[in-house]
Parts: sequence; structure tokens; C-alpha cells
Amino acid sequence: MVVWVDADACPVPIKEILFRAAERTQVQCVLVANHALRVPKSRFIKALQVEPGFDVADGRILAGLSAGDLVVTADVPLAAQAVAANAFALNPRGTFYTADNVKDHLARRDFMDALRSAGEVTRGPPALSKSDLQAFANELDKFLTRWRAAAAHKP
Repeated sequence: MVVWVDADACPVPIKEILFRAAERTQVQCVLVANHALRVPKSRFIKALQVEPGFDVADGRILAGLSAGDLVVTADVPLAAQAVAANAFALNPRGTFYTADNVKDHLARRDFMDALRSAGEVTRGPPALSKSDLQAFANELDKFLTRWRAAAAHKP
């Protein structure tokens, strides 16, 4: 299992949580971005720089994704593609995307995009709060705990 991070816009506090989790659980964490990334020296943490371009990082994540992997992203279309590929997706605010809810999130995102395209002024998301960080850390921990338990029971 690999934790893939859509790192172009991933907040630093989220990356720090991921780095600690990778070390603690000894899970591979791959950050993908179209700019150079600074990551701690670790056998569990890797940074991949892709060429600039629309959705190039997303494409690299999807190309490397396997069923059961986790994608950390605020990009709802990428989350939907990950879920469709039998992987999992987690938003930096702690929203865990599933086959049951990702279509609703995608529809909301598309609706807001249509409003903006029609000239409607919409607010962006609020700044990442301490409760968002805690929600993310909790969901990540639950996921990794379930993964480790399942891995321990495989022959």
C-alpha cells in the first residue's frame, strides 16, 4: 500500500502529519508535484517532480495507483478517479471519499464551478483550521490502523 499525495497544493501541516505517519507505520508516502519538494530523508518518503501542466501530477498519481492505495488530495475529480480505481481518497480537511459519497462531492464541485463560470462570485474554502488538521489526522490514523490490521491477517 502506498499513500500518494497530490502535493502541489497540499498544506505544510498536512505534509508534516503524513511524514510522521509514514515513519510511525512504515508505509510508503509518495508526494507528487510539478515543483521541487523538500521532504525529510526517509526510506518511507519519496518526492516525485513531474513536468508542469494541467493535471500532470494527477496523471502520475493515477498511473502509479494500485487498488487499496490512499490518495491525499483536495482535488475532487482526482479523488473520484482514485475511488473508481478501487483505491481510497482523503481530503486534507478530513473528508474520506468513498464510492457512496464521492459522486455527491463531485456534483457539488461541478455546480460551484458552473456558478463561477457564469460570473457568480463565490468564496473559496476557509483557511485550514486546527479542527481540520485533527479531523485529517484522525481519518488517516483510522485508515492506517485498518490497513495494518488487514495486512497482519494476510497469509
